Amino acid sequence: MRYLSMGGRWLFGLSLLALSGVGSLHAQAPDDTSFLSTLGELREATYSDKATIVERLGKTGHPSTQAVLTAFLEDRLYFRNADQKVFLTKTAEGDPLNLIDPISLKDAGSSPADALTKIGSNNGLRSTLRATVAHFALASPDPAVRLAAVREMSKALNEPAIATLRERLQVETNAGVKKEMATALALAALDGSDSAARVAAVETLKQSVSQDVRNRLALLLDKNSDGSFAEKDDNVRKAAASAVGTIDSWRSFYSGIQTLFFGLSLGSVLVLIAIGLAITFGVMGVINMAHGELMMLGAYTTYVVQMVMPGHIGISVLVAVPAAFIVAGLTGVLMERTIIRFLYGRPLETLLATFGVSLILQQAVRSIFSANNRSVITPEWMSGSLQVNDALAITYNRLYIVIFALFVFALILLVLKRTRLGLDIRAVSQNRSMAKAMGIRTEWVDAMTFGLGSGIAGVAGVALSQLTNVGPNLGQSYIIDSFMVVVFGGVGNLWGSLIGGMSMGAVNELLEPYVGAVLAKILVLVALILFIQRRPRGLFPQTGRAADDK
Repeated sequence: MRYLSMGGRWLFGLSLLALSGVGSLHAQAPDDTSFLSTLGELREATYSDKATIVERLGKTGHPSTQAVLTAFLEDRLYFRNADQKVFLTKTAEGDPLNLIDPISLKDAGSSPADALTKIGSNNGLRSTLRATVAHFALASPDPAVRLAAVREMSKALNEPAIATLRERLQVETNAGVKKEMATALALAALDGSDSAARVAAVETLKQSVSQDVRNRLALLLDKNSDGSFAEKDDNVRKAAASAVGTIDSWRSFYSGIQTLFFGLSLGSVLVLIAIGLAITFGVMGVINMAHGELMMLGAYTTYVVQMVMPGHIGISVLVAVPAAFIVAGLTGVLMERTIIRFLYGRPLETLLATFGVSLILQQAVRSIFSANNRSVITPEWMSGSLQVNDALAITYNRLYIVIFALFVFALILLVLKRTRLGLDIRAVSQNRSMAKAMGIRTEWVDAMTFGLGSGIAGVAGVALSQLTNVGPNLGQSYIIDSFMVVVFGGVGNLWGSLIGGMSMGAVNELLEPYVGAVLAKILVLVALILFIQRRPRGLFPQTGRAADDK
């Protein structure tokens, strides 16, 4: 039943249940012959006549009507040239075509495509079909199906549709569906002649945030070529002006919430990147300019995992998280053991050395994967959006990234607060000499700390791969922002990184619609400079050795 729409699948299943209940007697029901006869008239009818036939089919009450009309809407209704018998097909195109009997809705074998003729439709007929199919869907037990049916009927509000909606409104139990029905009936009432009823309809529509409703009300405020208003009734026009203003205000409000959410998702990626920087700089005082490239390695790891698991995209992202942590973490440990450990106490030299490493990593990726961007497939369970209302939709991929960032943050806090490694890291960050005197292997702690920070950067790359394409320059786009987050939040403080990252991501997204992307970053940077002049150590100053060295 994958070839049917959501409403069609339900009603198709309902038809099958009904068939199973009555057994073989259904095939001999007295209305089958007349149903087939009416269906057969579609073969030679004109488009206008087909619309009439569709309406007649909809009134037959035959259990197969929904499936047949859905197939007609989806261009899956054919008749066999040899005997002129009408069939449904499982797909609109193909050779051979798998047939379905229009009465029993069971498989009826297959036929070569050239032995069948498609029963065609046009835009007007498809509109009639959609409205007729929607009438059937109003009886569905699934509120989502009923809601979709009401919205479909709202596109063609004729007298039968209005009567059906009024009848169903009395028995509808779902608040969302009832509201949509009331909105559809109010739209229909706008075309009436009763001034009081039209004003009442406008007041009902005022509660909606739909763009279609807003546009319909705005038509009442349009002016003719002679300067007069299209709407002659002053009361209706004033009510419409008030309603449009209210709808615009609510849509702006929800648009701001959506933009804020986008900023939080961007901030979540910055938090993941900044956590690694906060850990490495807080413990070792290393300015790691290759941190963005470690994130890039995590993003490419996601791409490689999907190439290895092409048939399991849904779980590939979950597999990529530990894989990216290991790849980036081992790269970080290698960097620390071969280069950085010889440069402790010389932050400017670590900056230059890690900048050179970043160039090497970029070139290595170009040599292996080429300089072209690579696209990472978003799993099905991360696709789509959560439709809160007509003006606010939250994309699942960004929602999962925010949740994932908070989960990783909580996990890192747990590691630092509840494990021996975390205890050693905190001891070394507060007083390296005393920690070494107490028997802590500071060299091992340095390597593990750098590996931990690098691994978190790799995990950030997995999250970022779901928002943008993966390329060799990916890390350069975020390294400056991540340093700004660390400085703003307080060097070495994880809570500062969380608050700083979320704040900067949200502020940046909120400014962009008004000043543009480039000027938004400049304004954020200027604000950060002014803030650091007042609080040089950030929101949450570091304590211990790192603070004493400042």
